[in-house]
This record gives sequence, C-alpha cells and structure tokens, in this order.
Amino acid sequence: MISKNESHKHLRRTYFLAVVITILLGLASRKFSHFLFSFLAENAGDALWAMMVYFGLRFIFLKKSMLTAFFFSFLFSFSIEFSQLYQEDWINEVRGTLLGALILGKGFLTVDLIRYTTGIVIAFSLDNLTFIKKQKNI
Repeated sequence: MISKNESHKHLRRTYFLAVVITILLGLASRKFSHFLFSFLAENAGDALWAMMVYFGLRFIFLKKSMLTAFFFSFLFSFSIEFSQLYQEDWINEVRGTLLGALILGKGFLTVDLIRYTTGIVIAFSLDNLTFIKKQKNI
C-alpha cells in the first residue's frame, strides 16, 4: 500500500512533468507554427499557456481541490490579460524581454480570454479524467 506522502510525491512529480511538457508544446507551437493548421498555429500557444498555469497551480497547491486550481487559473490568466491594458514605459520594457513577453504578453486581446478558457477547461478535464481513472483502479 502506498502511503499518503508517497502518493503526494508522485502527484507532484506528475504535475511538474505536465508543466514541462506543456511548456515544450507551447514553445514548439510557436517555433513550428508553419507546420500546423492555421487555426492551431494562432490559438494553441495561449491555450497551452493557460494549461501550464493550471498544472503549475496543481503542483504548488497539491492539497487543494481541482476546483480551486480551476478558479485560480482563471483569476491568474485573466488578470495577466487585463493587465495588458496598463501601458507604462517600465512595464512595456519588461514585456519587451522574451521572458516578460511569455509571462505578461504584449497587448490585450479579447480572443485570448477564449483561448485561456479553452486551455484551462482542457487541463481541468484531463486532470479530472485521470483522477477518476485512478479512483476506479483502487
């Protein structure tokens, strides 16, 4: 029988791996966008970014519920998007760096909210499906 502590360690590794894979897929979706259907090339990066946020929150707040991560993923992602309405020199300099652009974005787009919603729902669904599958195997 696996102890609760071992189970948490396994889950934490799983979420960390999900974050890394999602980041790699997101970077690949930008670098190799010319190989993707135009719809995927235009939308996958933001959806994957939001999925990474969800998995990252699950990694950090492992003992909280999936719904908590779901809610805070929306809060974080939408806050970042709405923060792009704030255009001052100092924050635009941060956004001008590669890391700043990847985290903060560059300009507000309403469609990004739809992309984030899609990514969070997909991540939450995958998480929920794996959880249900694990429960059936116990």
